[in-house]
Amino acid sequence: MEPVKPNPITTPSFEIRGAVGLPLPSLRFDRVDSGRLISMARRLYLQHFEHGPCGGEPLGIVLNLQSAQGRVVFEPPVLLPEEQFVALDYIRGASTRPRHSRSPARR
Repeated sequence: MEPVKPNPITTPSFEIRGAVGLPLPSLRFDRVDSGRLISMARRLYLQHFEHGPCGGEPLGIVLNLQSAQGRVVFEPPVLLPEEQFVALDYIRGASTRPRHSRSPARR
């Protein structure tokens, strides 16, 4: 598998009016290899923190599956057709998701 290459662009050169405040795009598992996608997103997320976290808590990762490039996003993204958004919940894994406690076993 190819390494994820960080996108060198950190701030957009333009803003699309009306794009702010849009709901986060949902991950379409029927269109992608979810294991590969989440693995790529997790690697990019960890690379982001290796270089020192900045800019607050990210919302997730936007990946371009054709070019194997991605970027950490801090605001709801506007995606190109070849891009996928992976929310932080998927990247962090089950350990950070709330767990439902089971009732104590009866004896």
